[in-house]
Amino acid sequence: QVQLVESGGGLVQAGGSLRLSCVASERTFRNYAMGWFRQAPGKEREFVAVIGRRLSTTYADSVKDRFTISRDNDKNTGYLQMNTLKPEDTAVYYCALGNYRSTQGEYNYWGQGTQVTVSS
Repeated sequence: QVQLVESGGGLVQAGGSLRLSCVASERTFRNYAMGWFRQAPGKEREFVAVIGRRLSTTYADSVKDRFTISRDNDKNTGYLQMNTLKPEDTAVYYCALGNYRSTQGEYNYWGQGTQVTVSS
């Protein structure tokens, strides 16, 4: 059972940046695509970005050109660099391991989430 731990969330002003990290407990991390999802208060959890085993990437339109997903398989760690943050980016951010898809059902393992709050 792979465990995922996110970190790097916090409070930032609009226009600022944050980098989220997601550390996996096992080297099998490299065998999965890694995705980031987010859930804002009162809303459904939504797809943010995914990076495949061979480093292909896909982003939600709402974050394209502002967020960058990456991974370091030697460290069992994935990242989400978030720039030009907006108040509407406020959410709990989750990392997950699974298939290279944007749907939550394709992911087998989930972290506990990290809160990102963007003030206007």
